Amino acid sequence: MTERLPDFEALAIFARIAELGSFSAAAKALGISRPTISKAVSRLEQSTGTFVFNRTSRKLALTETGQRVLAHAIRLLGEGEAAEAELRRAVHHPHGLLRVTAPISFGLSHVAPLLPDFLMRFPDVELSITYTDEQLDLIADGFDVAIRIAAHPPSSLRGLRLCSIPLLLVASPDYLAKYGRPEHPRDLKQHHGFLYTGTRSGALLRMSCEGQTVQVDPPATRYSANNAESFLPSLLAGLGIGLFPEFMISAHLRDGALEKLLGDWHFQEKELSLLTPPGRSHPARVSAFLDLIGGTLRQRPWSHFC
Repeated sequence: MTERLPDFEALAIFARIAELGSFSAAAKALGISRPTISKAVSRLEQSTGTFVFNRTSRKLALTETGQRVLAHAIRLLGEGEAAEAELRRAVHHPHGLLRVTAPISFGLSHVAPLLPDFLMRFPDVELSITYTDEQLDLIADGFDVAIRIAAHPPSSLRGLRLCSIPLLLVASPDYLAKYGRPEHPRDLKQHHGFLYTGTRSGALLRMSCEGQTVQVDPPATRYSANNAESFLPSLLAGLGIGLFPEFMISAHLRDGALEKLLGDWHFQEKELSLLTPPGRSHPARVSAFLDLIGGTLRQRPWSHFC
């Protein structure tokens, strides 16, 4: 047997008629036609097999059944109005729980400093951020926004591309003084380096220069880890050559603690994006986060190459 939903519209119209005392007044208040009002009441009476109004040419009065059901109908109307108000508030007023996921190093260095301003501007938003380098499933795990750095963001999600993230090959002056400077990508296998284990990409390095693309062996691994930022102390101490995203090492390039290598050769750039689940519109809290945080990150504040 197919389950039939209650006629919520007819019950709400019944409550408004009882409140205002006439079909015409209810039609005017609700912005619908008098025949629509009459059809709704008739539909309610036919589906329940009882009358809710006694009608005469001069007077409209509730039947005994109508009086008993009126309180329920009034509550139903009030709950419906409250639900619509909450939906409108969710669209126009940022509030509620906002769940975000972000990469660990980038999130701590470049997202976390922006959050005090966001929280002060939107005091009704409760923010929960998961910092992880894992590619979490936004829909299955219930996230509103993912901050991602990837060569190809997934097409199944809505994406707001912010900027490119160049990958730079760098070393300290001490390392270069001791081991020399590579002049070509094939020279890298003669050097020491670091291995980031937080990606599924292969070990070969793919580099391009003036239309020429080569794949070469990376430097010999001396230190592997699943977080690239953990390599920085060893990199700065002159223990190897490393391939790092620009945001992680730009300050060290500016102060001379690191030097860029093979400047004519380039790696495929990553893209910084804000991803959201598919859908037509965002709740106000999500739109506020995309506008404020995304607007700042789009300027690549960490970089002196902008």
